Amino acid sequence: ERLVLLAREKELMRLHDQLARERRALPWERVGKRYAFDTPQGSRTLDELFGGHRQLVVQHFMFGPGWGQGCPSCSYMADHVDGMTVHLADRGIGFVAVSRAPLPELLRFRERMGWKFDWVSSHGSDFNHDFGVSFTPQEVASGAVDYNYGKRPFPSEEAPGVSVFFRSDAGEVFHTYSTYGRG
Repeated sequence: ERLVLLAREKELMRLHDQLARERRALPWERVGKRYAFDTPQGSRTLDELFGGHRQLVVQHFMFGPGWGQGCPSCSYMADHVDGMTVHLADRGIGFVAVSRAPLPELLRFRERMGWKFDWVSSHGSDFNHDFGVSFTPQEVASGAVDYNYGKRPFPSEEAPGVSVFFRSDAGEVFHTYSTYGRG
């Protein structure tokens, strides 16, 4: 029975590797819009969030204006970020969490939770909406929002997600992958 299970596990690993190859082969989308984010160092563009890295992982952290605290599931994920950022940086990858709540609300919660990772506010920006993780009250009330590549009901104006971006030598930013999407 163990050998049968081992064979199935190896089959699953091969399928996972194939999916990873297909994911890497997806077309990249150039980000032409100039987004501004509030950071502890002042206003920064998406390009500036990369720091010295070629790639940037963005956690779309569910934390809307006036919430007081972040989503419990996003918080659970965030509890594991600080230990991972050094490993990402060693591979040329930056990390930042992005939420729509104003920066002081985010920083208060980050301090309370003891996190150190970069967390910026997209408050007043279209970033979260354009990347399919924030919805207007009208969109939610309509019963179907564009999320995870399809129209579906969603109970909140905020949704979780992860996006990956790449910055070329010419300074162009490309959206390369996400775990959610526009329909």
